[in-house]
Amino acid sequence: MSTHVLGRTTRRIGLVGALALTATLALAGPASAHAEVEADTGQALAENVTLSFVSEAESGSAGFTEMRVVLPEGIAPGDVTLVKAPKGWKFTATNDGYTVGGPKLAVGTDAEYKVKVRQLPDAKELAFKTVETYSDGKVSRWIELPSGGAEPEQPAPVLKLKAAASGATPISPSPTASETATPTPSAAKSTPAAGSSDAAATAAEKEDEDGGSPTGLIIGGVVVALAVLGGGAWWLVKRRAATSDS
Repeated sequence: MSTHVLGRTTRRIGLVGALALTATLALAGPASAHAEVEADTGQALAENVTLSFVSEAESGSAGFTEMRVVLPEGIAPGDVTLVKAPKGWKFTATNDGYTVGGPKLAVGTDAEYKVKVRQLPDAKELAFKTVETYSDGKVSRWIELPSGGAEPEQPAPVLKLKAAASGATPISPSPTASETATPTPSAAKSTPAAGSSDAAATAAEKEDEDGGSPTGLIIGGVVVALAVLGGGAWWLVKRRAATSDS
């Protein structure tokens, strides 16, 4: 085979290989995007743990605007606080987790943020189901869990934990709003305290004894009237007797 023919064959093989590689990368690009979570202390029952989340951008025309996370069992929304997020993004607790969002990120920019968890539960792994929203309204759901040994197409971020340290115990849960709420002034006034009926009865009896009640005043008035009438009758009898003697 001549050098010229060999050179052409080599170039063709190289061109085919390059095209094949380009096609493979193009097909694998969107599928490679994913969401991940890491911890500075990946251990069960660890306290004040910082979790770092990364959602890889997969849109070529829109940027991220929000991350919604469903917390795993054992972590309450009130036990999570924001540590770091893209500029202008805000943290909001929900009934089952939280959202972090704000002004759209530049196209192709990954969404990265950090939160602090009061204490991790006693588990081997934790799944943080994540729903990503883009500025064009597109939603990407990374919420699937492994089932039957098959690898999910859009797996939820999973944090694997080491066994709890010796002596580690769950701390008391954060107080709920119902536990910390105090009664309103109107409720406090309208609701009688325990034993208030006895106290009221005692106060009423004391008023009767002191003549402060309406009944006491009436009886007192009758006694005074009788005393006046009796005194007047005695004076009238005595005067008549004196007249007769004279």
